[in-house]
Amino acid sequence: MATLSYSHIIHNGLWGNNPNLVQILGMCPLLATTTNAVNGLGMGLATTLVLFGSNIVISLIRDYVSSEIRIPIFVLIIASFVTIVDLSMNAYVNDLYKMLGIYIPLIVVNCIIIGRAEAFASKHGILTSAMDGLAMGFGTTLVLTTLGAIRELVGNGTLFSQVHMMFGDGARGLTLALPENFHPALVGILPPGAFIGLALLIALKNAFDMRTFRVSVDTQKVVTR
Repeated sequence: MATLSYSHIIHNGLWGNNPNLVQILGMCPLLATTTNAVNGLGMGLATTLVLFGSNIVISLIRDYVSSEIRIPIFVLIIASFVTIVDLSMNAYVNDLYKMLGIYIPLIVVNCIIIGRAEAFASKHGILTSAMDGLAMGFGTTLVLTTLGAIRELVGNGTLFSQVHMMFGDGARGLTLALPENFHPALVGILPPGAFIGLALLIALKNAFDMRTFRVSVDTQKVVTR
């Protein structure tokens, strides 16, 4: 298996092969939990921790697990890390845990997690797999938080209004609010707002990639003349 550079892995996770914007995986938590930025951030970080831990363990045991039973073993490992995250959030950020509800345990069946276990961690070394878990996790967190922020601004006229659920009462001052003459659009925090917001993010990414590709092609033509 060819060795991948860390910069390539990070670029893939955050942008080039982003789980939500390119692979279109993990849509259920992405659309359901992003009613505000804090929910998106909390869900993204929980997913990142599971990705990071499961990738490391799966990479460690990849030479000792036969192909016939690899998927059940992977799911068992992922479920163990989800349980750790679930219990930790219940103990330390209980209000946020209640807001996210069933979607924390459902990380077990998130296609992003099992996809990275099968496609990457089971074929690469520990450090590379750990970096892939972090990159894909942070890429997921970035999209979840951005979509949550957009929906919260449009639907409530605030940003990080529930930040104290994650960082304590001392963080309440981090909440931002739009001017009083702003009139929120309820659609932002309703299910249609999630689909519209995600579609806009995907469209913006594709437009940026297309523009970058065209600039790269034009540059190559100039160089070869």
